[in-house]
Amino acid sequence: MNIEQILADKTKEALNALYNGEVATISFEKTNPLFIGDFTLVVFNFLKLSKKKPEETANDLGNYLKTNVAEIVDFNVVKGFLNLVVSDSYWLTYLKSIQNKPFISSELPADAPVVMVEYSSPNTNKPLHLGHVRNNLLGYSVAEILKAAGNKVVKTNIVNDRGIHICKSMLAWQKWGNGETPESSGMKGDHLVGKYYVSFDKNYKSQISDCKLKGMSDEDAEKNAPLMLEIKEMLLKWEQGDSDVRALWKMMNDWVYKGFEVSYKMMGVDFDKTYYESNTYLLGKNIIDDGLASGVLKRREDNSVYIDLTADGLDEKTLLRSDGTSLYMTQDLGTARQRYEENKFEILIFTVGNEQDYHFKVLILILNKLGYDWAKGLHHLSYGMVELPDGKMKSREGTVVDADDLMEEMIKTAAATTKELGKVEHLSVEEAEKLYKTIGMGALKYFILKVDPKKKMLFNPAESIDFNGNTAPFIMFNYVRVRAMLRKATDAGVYDEKNLISEDITILPKEKELIIKLYSFNSTLKEAANGFSPALIANYVYDLAKEFSQYYHDTPVLKEENKAIMNFRLHFSKTIGDAINSSMKLLGIEVPERM
Repeated sequence: MNIEQILADKTKEALNALYNGEVATISFEKTNPLFIGDFTLVVFNFLKLSKKKPEETANDLGNYLKTNVAEIVDFNVVKGFLNLVVSDSYWLTYLKSIQNKPFISSELPADAPVVMVEYSSPNTNKPLHLGHVRNNLLGYSVAEILKAAGNKVVKTNIVNDRGIHICKSMLAWQKWGNGETPESSGMKGDHLVGKYYVSFDKNYKSQISDCKLKGMSDEDAEKNAPLMLEIKEMLLKWEQGDSDVRALWKMMNDWVYKGFEVSYKMMGVDFDKTYYESNTYLLGKNIIDDGLASGVLKRREDNSVYIDLTADGLDEKTLLRSDGTSLYMTQDLGTARQRYEENKFEILIFTVGNEQDYHFKVLILILNKLGYDWAKGLHHLSYGMVELPDGKMKSREGTVVDADDLMEEMIKTAAATTKELGKVEHLSVEEAEKLYKTIGMGALKYFILKVDPKKKMLFNPAESIDFNGNTAPFIMFNYVRVRAMLRKATDAGVYDEKNLISEDITILPKEKELIIKLYSFNSTLKEAANGFSPALIANYVYDLAKEFSQYYHDTPVLKEENKAIMNFRLHFSKTIGDAINSSMKLLGIEVPERM
């Protein structure tokens, strides 16, 4: 039982003993750093029971807890706030209980709830871009956090591999590609296909201009430009299963998938299941039929199908066109049901930018109205856009920053900064290259994930590599300090990893503060899992590293003459290092052993 639960139970006991009353729930919060104490109880909710002033009620409860809870050694009252001081012996016992034990369990209970996390959702007509970077990093980290919190997690991706936008790249390659391949060009497959998507757009815009010069309106010019007519014909052939069009589609998509694989590997993300729009875009039609039969959905005179959501403050949403073809919403309805049937999830999280807020609000509402109980477990993890400062990085088209370019730039920046600080003289070329990648990618991930997902953010590559401040390199550097200290102690024969912490130690105030920080790992993990927010883990590990950095500078470890104290501080530092490593893994970040 943790200390908060002990205090909550004893506080209920105190309320009954002192005032002959009960309350349903009691919660404690961390004491404000301006005051003395470890945990604080706000007593205003108890005044109806006590019929006393806040200060008197707090003093009554403080005296009771100090007398009846061995772990409480002192308390103080600030107005209606009861600040409780937990004994050093309790914190030492706690520290010993977690020594050399993993912060994250790899075992899941047999009845662990299934949670699906969807992220990435790329199109096969262009490379991954900056927006995909935040999407992938956020989705992957949320999945890792949920898994660490005791859920069976299924990481899933849906690839948008069909439609008119995919045909644009295909037609452009067919017209102007001259048989070019990733092998003949030396380009990654996704970049090569993206090149032809841009080529189509350039030529299409030129044709629109020509049509307008001939007197067509803007709308007619866009619809009747020769390339648009050809694209519609190609899409129709694809839907009819034309063998030549399907062969071209498969070849170019395969190029893209190989390119994506390289990008995902560099990014450090993966998936348990991948769905393809070409396999799912018709799934929703059965749901439409069921909805019509139940009367939840309606058919218009033009034969299109819709649902009336005006009573919910929304609008009429079309779910099937008059010609019977499906829309994105149709597909998403079917895919959601397929995923539930295959996985029986309790929660399905869609990691999608906030420009799709309305779409997912409607999707979830429709599934609920259609009577799917599992729809209550659908959640849209909506995140803000990420931008770069002007002039920091150029993209191939000048408008979108490619993920590959960004990652390459991060590794180059990490190499330049690390060399400038003189931190690689002792490393081989291979070790140095691995370190640059670890620092660069860690800096990218941390800088993005430390921001609340709901907020729009500005990503500055150079600022993210700083070895000081709230950055991954600063956190990594403090982990490396721990590892270097342990290696030095082991080489000197003064550190025995199996020689456990002695409880006969007087701990320093900063040590107590750090132990309490270690104690809060589990509550932070739970809060991050409940809120789908890696930012809570990022800010936790930064605070831990920052406090350890101060401890490292102010407190002798290897130079401590008392061997018992030195052994305590070595084990203590190792436990902090383990917590840093575990926290960073939840963010998908690798930490180096040496820097």
